[in-house]
Amino acid sequence: MTANPPGARRRPWRVAAAALVLIVLAAMAGWPVFVRPQLDPLRPADAVVVLGGTPYERFDIGLELTRRHWAPELLISASTGLDDPRMDRYCHTPYPFRVTCFEPRPWTTRGEAQEIRRLAAAKGWRHIIVVTFTPHVSRARYIVDRCFDGEITMVASPSRTDPGFQAWMYVRQSAGYLKAFTESGC
Repeated sequence: MTANPPGARRRPWRVAAAALVLIVLAAMAGWPVFVRPQLDPLRPADAVVVLGGTPYERFDIGLELTRRHWAPELLISASTGLDDPRMDRYCHTPYPFRVTCFEPRPWTTRGEAQEIRRLAAAKGWRHIIVVTFTPHVSRARYIVDRCFDGEITMVASPSRTDPGFQAWMYVRQSAGYLKAFTESGC
């Protein structure tokens, strides 16, 4: 019969304890990035830009900001596709202000930021209000800032707060950050 080396039975507990400590540290580090990101006070801008995706509430926020005259123009990333019937309300309804919808190429935040850069250069935008959902705010700021030389005001639309969704956002947004850090330029 072979005897276990001293402490062999305690190793699984050490691994579990270390894993728990890492999870707690990751949650603490991610809290100000994904759950309570830096948001900016509103002030007049050249355009309100709504980054794409679901839920659709972010588009309502963009419409409301433009209706309240925070900017004279609304730019919408229709990343769910311009053929999405729910996007018709935003992209094909007449408003008393200009609404421009586009499909980002590629369908990523970077693709959206590249289109923002193109339109900002064409229209002379120096300040934009960017609307996205809460877990995406910090990463979107980082990516848009790499492409847009002007001022950026970040606004968050509400997002789910259940633990499963928050855990998924930590993983998804962290992976997106890693990808953004490895890409050069806009």
